[in-house]
Amino acid sequence: MNFNKINFFYFLGIGGIGMSSIARYFHFMGKKVCGHDKNKTYLTQKLEEEGISINYRDCIKMLPEWIHSKECLIVYTPAIPNDNKQWIYLKKYGKNIKKRSKVLSSIAKNGICIAIGGTHGKTTTCALLGHILYNSGFSITAFLGGISENYQSNIILNGSKFFLVEADEFDRSFLHLSPNIACVTSFDQDHVDIYPKKYVLRKAYLSFLKKIKKPYRKVFLLQEESLILKNAIYYSITKKANYYSNNILTKENKWYFDFHTPTETWKSLPLPIPGIHNLKNVTAALSISDYLKINQEKVRESLLSFQGIKRRYYIHYQSKRKVYIDDYAHHPTEINFLIKTVRDCFPGKKILGIFQPHLFSRTKFFEESFAKSLEKLDILILLDIYPAREFLLNEIINSNSLLKKVKMDSNKKELSTLSNVLKIIEKKHFDIILTIGAGDIDTLITPIKKWLYKNDLEK
Repeated sequence: MNFNKINFFYFLGIGGIGMSSIARYFHFMGKKVCGHDKNKTYLTQKLEEEGISINYRDCIKMLPEWIHSKECLIVYTPAIPNDNKQWIYLKKYGKNIKKRSKVLSSIAKNGICIAIGGTHGKTTTCALLGHILYNSGFSITAFLGGISENYQSNIILNGSKFFLVEADEFDRSFLHLSPNIACVTSFDQDHVDIYPKKYVLRKAYLSFLKKIKKPYRKVFLLQEESLILKNAIYYSITKKANYYSNNILTKENKWYFDFHTPTETWKSLPLPIPGIHNLKNVTAALSISDYLKINQEKVRESLLSFQGIKRRYYIHYQSKRKVYIDDYAHHPTEINFLIKTVRDCFPGKKILGIFQPHLFSRTKFFEESFAKSLEKLDILILLDIYPAREFLLNEIINSNSLLKKVKMDSNKKELSTLSNVLKIIEKKHFDIILTIGAGDIDTLITPIKKWLYKNDLEK
């Protein structure tokens, strides 16, 4: 795809985390960029502040006058509803239409591509690796699946020799990529609407890993997972591998570890985000950094300055009485990691968790596992399922069914709407609040923070 001949870009679903980073990229390249989304959010507001025009009405009249130009590329996300009027019109009359994943792969072909895949951990790994490469002076553009606190963006722009991307398994999007370096941070069943059996997911991942190319042509795999590939470079946190981390030490609520390369040991590195699962992600980023010959001091500096990603174990409020943490966890494994990390960091504290299930298919498939994960909380407030791209068809799947499976006393668990959460919180006794989920639960962040600042400080 020759982007030099394209001067106009229209994004259907521009507010998505993956779509918005590409929109920002072309805007930075001096192209005319605008788009459509159904809701105004923090992210769309930021895009508008940067000079990208967005319309929120599903109306054909809102389309720009250049939409039929041969110099226009229409980019869409699979999450766009089939009954969206703009989408129906553009499918019929648009000249150049490409799926987001194909556009990303076309961009990445213009340099050395590093692709980070995995059911869990790819955003943290990608953001940290991007930060290390940027601090080390690499010519790098990184497309992130979250908002980096260091750059206040989901894109890092510092040249175009290397392109760092997340390899998204949803809709088999990652099969459009042909990376030079690939990494799989975890292998756990998810997106059951696309991969109903784990062997189907495994087959897709192996197809992705076979697409690596020269120069480099290297694959990094977590040794604890079940993917096996000849000539892969393995990393670990439980056993010796090509690269591994061990000797975890916690001091004053901060975590430190040793990192072993094939030739040396880097002692007492700071872990920028707590949790054993995050040590896996950091080990992945460090393994690739060492392979690219970034020295220990640059890595150490980057770990110390890394500020994390919004909605990944993000502490919004902390006092002697209360702590509020928000996290994107939307899979049982992720919820287990989150609660364990909170217990490790704040032993003996009473945790109130607010969870919003994401997708009907995921909630139904993992219902038993979700229930067991949520039982690790002291108090549960369960929200309605966030449907995202899914719609109810023949069978009823709801949060009430999940709540019944959570083995807690009835006075410790209840259903709520988003708008009623604060009223429930006011009546509860707790030390820590967690908001958990990948839907629009993030709209609770500001109200909860305001409530805590007012009520906690008054006591």
